[in-house]
Parts: sequence; structure tokens; C-alpha cells
Amino acid sequence: MHTADEERLRRWRLVLGGAADGSCGQPTGADAGMDAALAALYDSGGDGGDGGPPRQRSAGLSASAPRVARWLGDIREYFPSTVVQVMQADAIERLNLTSLLLEPEMLTAVEPDVHLVGTLLSLNRVMPDKTKDLARQVVRRVVEELERRVAQRTRAAVTGALNRATRVDRPRHADIDWDRTIRVNLKHYQPEYRTIVPERLIGYGRRNTAVQRDVVLCVDQSGSMAASVVYSGIFSAVLASMRSLRTSLVVFDTAVVDLTDQLSDPVEVLFGTQLGGGTDINRAIGYSQGLITRPRDSIFVLISDLYEGGVRAEMLRRVAAMVEAGVQVVVLLALSDEGAPAYDHENAAALAALGVPAFACTPDAFPDLMAAAIERRDLRAFAERFAGR
Repeated sequence: MHTADEERLRRWRLVLGGAADGSCGQPTGADAGMDAALAALYDSGGDGGDGGPPRQRSAGLSASAPRVARWLGDIREYFPSTVVQVMQADAIERLNLTSLLLEPEMLTAVEPDVHLVGTLLSLNRVMPDKTKDLARQVVRRVVEELERRVAQRTRAAVTGALNRATRVDRPRHADIDWDRTIRVNLKHYQPEYRTIVPERLIGYGRRNTAVQRDVVLCVDQSGSMAASVVYSGIFSAVLASMRSLRTSLVVFDTAVVDLTDQLSDPVEVLFGTQLGGGTDINRAIGYSQGLITRPRDSIFVLISDLYEGGVRAEMLRRVAAMVEAGVQVVVLLALSDEGAPAYDHENAAALAALGVPAFACTPDAFPDLMAAAIERRDLRAFAERFAGR
């Protein structure tokens, strides 16, 4: 049992590495294993603590596949899965271990998460056949977990918004929205009878199976948007499963690919993307305009960092035309847990001037955002909410 001071010293030693052996002592037991795993990733140079030059925490893990596989097993033993995911991402980024993920034995050792899925999708075109099936299994595990996380809430938020959007003033008794009816008629409260005389009834329109909204998601698949591509594919599949929506998914770099016919399987959607390459937002918006046949019943969601490689003036003109036609336009700089990446501030400001704020959105907030878009609420509140992310 460590005292508070001993625990603080222990944690500092694990953070600082071997350079702190003299002041914090050497780790023992499980701490020694944890320190070795951290040192393999973050230390290089001398061994520290023996009179030689101190180690610097900067990428010392050999890119040997067997050693990396052992290290992946070690970090899963010593650290919780959230920490394992961070360390894996650091290893891939700092040590350029991406090529090792093409080996099947490596994929069985890693902890699946959104960032790993993004990396695997970027390797899709160069991945050998012996790895592809296993990669699909890894991607499917992550997709199914994320679907469980977002599907129910998304369907509930969208269904509620569609019902509210079809509210009528002469509802059948079963369709009366009592909460709103009472609030609207509070001024007609009769104290002597202790009751409200509802001069105006508010209710929901009768539910039907007709398509009530068209949704077009247009997703930038440049390398910096990897996590957003993963979440966009999953949300698109969930929305496509709702009969009251007609959902289309378009992904783009310098070319445009329509993945709508694959939305029944989000894994196929994700493997239909091709992360990396240039960006032609104008071309993608132009294609998406052709999918919009009912402007006032349509929601267009552009997910991009707004770095335009095409014709900027034409891109802005197209957005302005959609807004004028009555399309509810939503621009997300990212759809991920990390918030907004680097983005083109000038283009974001130009869109805001058109009445279309551009902002990052977390996956947990996306269902509420879609509900707001369906009800045609002002989206600036969302922009302000995520402005500091």
C-alpha cells in the first residue's frame, strides 16, 4: 500500500522514465513492466541512471514485427483499453509502424478503435489478400460497437423531430401533444374551476411511412478526416435504415463516389472510401445538388475541413443557391470526438456570411443536430457550443 507521497513519486517516475531513477528510484514488480512498455515507445538513447547520458522520451521502439507484437500484448496487460488506444496511435504516428499493420499477426494483437479503423482504410488499396479478411473483421467489431452506441439515440431524436415537424392544430384525441397544449393555453386558466380551457389544441400529425425528409451526407475523405469518415459511414447507415428518410452518402477527394447503394452494410461503405488525396469540394457539392429534388424537405450535410482544391467561388455560389432554394445546409469541420482539425478559416467565414455556420460536432451530439436540422432550428447554438473545441 503506497502512501500519498509514495504514489505521487511512483507516478512521476513512470512519466519521466529512466532519467528520474536517481531522484525517484527504480520501478519494481508490475511497475517495471509498465516502465519497459513506456520506454519502448517513448525512450531512446542511453539507459539513464548509470552515469551515461539520460534517455529522452522520443520513439525508441524497434520496428521489428515480433517485438512490436510482444509490446502490443504487454501494453494490453498493463494499461486500460483507453490508454492502449492512445499508445497504439502514438506508435503508428511516431514510429511509422503503419506497414506492420499489413501483417495478420499484428492485427490480432492490436486494440480496435476508430483511429485504427481509419489507418486500415488508408491501407485498403495496398493491403494483401491474406490481411483483408482479418482487417474487415477488425473494422466490423468497431463498427458494431459504435452502431450500438449511436443507433437508438439517433432514431429516437430523428423520429421525435419528424413528429414535431408535422404538428397540426386540429389533432385527433390520440395525437394531442398535451405538454405543449397546456403551455399554450395557460392564459386561459380558470381559477374557480381549477382547470384550463384549451382554446387551441396542438398535436402531432398522423404517422405515416412516406419519406418526409431527404438527407444527403457529403464527406471529405482526405487523410485528416479519417475519424469523421468512419462516423459518417455509421450514421449514414443508421439514417438509411429509417423509412421516413431518404439518405444518400457521397464521398469525395478530387473525384466523387456515391456509396448510397452500400448503406445496408456500413463496413462495405467504409471499405468503399479511399482516404488521402486532394480535395474538390465544388465538384462534390455539384453532384449532391443533383440528388436534391425537394429543396424545402432536404438536409445537406457537408463534412470537410474546407481546404478547397477546386473552384472556391463556384463552391460558395452553389451553397448560396441551395440555401436560397430552401435546403437546410449543415457544414461540419469534423464529426469526431477530438473536435475540429486544422481547417480553412476563410472559407468557414464565407459560409457563415451565407447563414451557414461551420463547426465541429461530436458523435454524441450528432443526433440532436439532425433533429434541429429537421425542425429547421437555428444551428448557431451548436456552432457556439463547439466553438472552443
